[in-house]
Amino acid sequence: MEKIWANSGDSHLVEPADLFASSLPPALAERMPRSEVDDDRQWETIHVDGQSFRRRFPLGRLMVDADGRTVMERAPGANDPALRLLDLDDEGVWAELIYPSIWIWTASIHDPDLLAAGCAAINDWAIEYQRHSPRYVCTATVPVLNAATAVAEIERAADLGFVAAYFPVEPPTEEDWNHPTWEPVWEALADRGLVCCFHIGTEPHDASRTHGAYFRGPGGALLNYVETTYGGQRAVSKVIASGVFDRYPALRVMVSEGGATWGPFLADRLDEAYRQHATAVRPALERLPSEYLYEHVYASFQHDRSAPAALWAMGWQNVCWGSDYPHLEGTFGHTQETLHALLDDVDETTRARITVGAFSELFPHVPPPPAPTAN
Repeated sequence: MEKIWANSGDSHLVEPADLFASSLPPALAERMPRSEVDDDRQWETIHVDGQSFRRRFPLGRLMVDADGRTVMERAPGANDPALRLLDLDDEGVWAELIYPSIWIWTASIHDPDLLAAGCAAINDWAIEYQRHSPRYVCTATVPVLNAATAVAEIERAADLGFVAAYFPVEPPTEEDWNHPTWEPVWEALADRGLVCCFHIGTEPHDASRTHGAYFRGPGGALLNYVETTYGGQRAVSKVIASGVFDRYPALRVMVSEGGATWGPFLADRLDEAYRQHATAVRPALERLPSEYLYEHVYASFQHDRSAPAALWAMGWQNVCWGSDYPHLEGTFGHTQETLHALLDDVDETTRARITVGAFSELFPHVPPPPAPTAN
């Protein structure tokens, strides 16, 4: 079977257990996100800044780490940038856009100083990880409790060498992404050339919800999983509708782990609203909403059989594949089977765009992958 090499538009770092303890004062470190697994290994508790969120622990093999904690057994290279390259080579994954793991809970931190300190700590660690290989494109985590602090960390991250910035799909503030307060953030991203990266499932969590769930009862797990996909679509809609791309045409947005078939649907729906309800639309846009989405917005999918059709049948060229390495629900261990199932019946131009082209357009500094080889 031919080995398909693909870039990943959705991968993750696994933060070391002592990351914050080794880089922050104890009073701050103890408020940073951390995970505890119950003795029965059925439930996990996420602690964030004095709040606790309980959820079912994912199915999979558990292990005890060097610190005596019960954790999920992960891919061999999950915590090691050198071993990670061996995993990627085995799987046929070339370059990766890499998000945090436990640190995606930052949207539940409400103290601006605490959030800024935590973002600086994880960004200092992540940039060293990125420097290990040009195949790693790590995202800088941006503190989004206020625009001034966010801009300061964007500027610092760009100076460190980041080319991508991670944002929750919804800010933990009353001012959503379509509010003018974020104008300096879009300007800073565009000026410094950082891709704005939304990862789904990163909305602020409400501690009053039992187990952090949105839906309970029959089908709740499925409903909650589907619900996470909408956050990225809402974030993109807010950026488009508020005219951000008119003001900052250099800005690019990535939505990771939320599929890709939604792109053409959302483009059509936005155009319908813009045409048929024009008298109520503010602000006026220079072009149809679909044109901004098709030009400025990218999305990664993992297993979605319909996603390639968003490109070859519906015309959205900014479709990327993503592995979700090393998360349990990702493709590690069966990446080649997944890629062949998705792409064997797809024309070569579309396959090349999904596996390499769209990613390389966002991150042109990444070297090209090897030529296809036989497994």
